[in-house]
Amino acid sequence: MEFRQLNTFHTVATTLNFSRAAEALNYVPSNVTMQIKALEEELNVRLFDRLGKQLVLTTAGKRFLTHVQDILNKLDEARSSVDDNEILSGTLTISANEVVCAYRLPEVFKLFRLRYPGVRLIFRSVPNQQLKQTLFEGTSDVVFILDEPIQSTGLAVEALTEETFHFFVAPDHSLAKRTILQLEDFRGEVFLINEKGCPYRTMFDRTFKKGDVDSISPLEFQSAEAIKQCAISGIGIAFLPEIVTEVEVERGELVALPWRILDLDVYTQMLWHKDKWLSPIILSFIETAREVMGIEEDNMSK
Repeated sequence: MEFRQLNTFHTVATTLNFSRAAEALNYVPSNVTMQIKALEEELNVRLFDRLGKQLVLTTAGKRFLTHVQDILNKLDEARSSVDDNEILSGTLTISANEVVCAYRLPEVFKLFRLRYPGVRLIFRSVPNQQLKQTLFEGTSDVVFILDEPIQSTGLAVEALTEETFHFFVAPDHSLAKRTILQLEDFRGEVFLINEKGCPYRTMFDRTFKKGDVDSISPLEFQSAEAIKQCAISGIGIAFLPEIVTEVEVERGELVALPWRILDLDVYTQMLWHKDKWLSPIILSFIETAREVMGIEEDNMSK
């Protein structure tokens, strides 16, 4: 078993795509396929399954990935201990959901790449409810989650930015001109919301269950962008973070309704595994994220 095979396996497991892994490693795709096949033959176990066009880790592959991640971490630690070169190089895998990726991370990535051009960044868009698991599986170094304050015994959590949520409608919506709203005013309205499982969908459901408003009509989406565009078209009321709609509100395409969920306490939070060795690359990225997004000390849990 060779180091390059382990590195190739880790890259394929992170990207879940042979072509992207080959590009990242500067190999031809056939070389990647050959290394994975040789590794599977040596281990006498299948590490990946192809489900249609999707590549997924097998149960054995997930277990093996945990050990490979540990090996690569130890090698990085060993290199750092003897390397006098202050120029950082290596690979960093970041995961987040659609909203954080589109509206919070671009400035972080831009500054980090400017400071550390030798580091290869791999980004994975992952649904909110699966993000923590990628840390336990070792497929992400750092993740960003949009949620209520997270408590975890196995993960380090830092709340970076408080997120404000509003209900948004098109300017010609029947509620757009109202200056005061009550929960009852939403009866019979169409709401554009995320699918069940999303943290702020849970908060939305909790609020309307408390208020005993059961005659609303939800339309569910996987994408915040789709929710926003449907609201602009006048289809219904969008429930979204303020950062998603800033441009559209400024242009007059959307209006924020004068009603908020009072007990909504949501932050963009940065997480990593407590037992993971924080290499100079990871530490530098964490510091960059803190600098760009502004850490909230009172909302830190380690």
